[in-house]
Amino acid sequence: MSPTHNLRWYFVYFLRSQKNSSIYIGCTNDLKKRIREHNHSMSYHTKKYAPWELLYFEGFRDKKDAFMREKSLKLHAQGLRRLKERLRGTFA
Repeated sequence: MSPTHNLRWYFVYFLRSQKNSSIYIGCTNDLKKRIREHNHSMSYHTKKYAPWELLYFEGFRDKKDAFMREKSLKLHAQGLRRLKERLRGTFA
């Protein structure tokens, strides 16, 4: 077995509602499953704005780093603004 076999990734992700274009930022260790949950109304905070499309994600090896990044993007408008500027075409 390779040493990387049991390594886990954590993802900070951005979704855009296809219903009203709102943006949702989240964090998970299973990105495909989490997007499926958002699109099948299994998340209280996003169910009324489904369906969702994945706009962007960042991968982290450390869970704390991922959750700190999510929190930073949610709480600090400057960080989110800078990311949107960098990814202008994605967020258009």
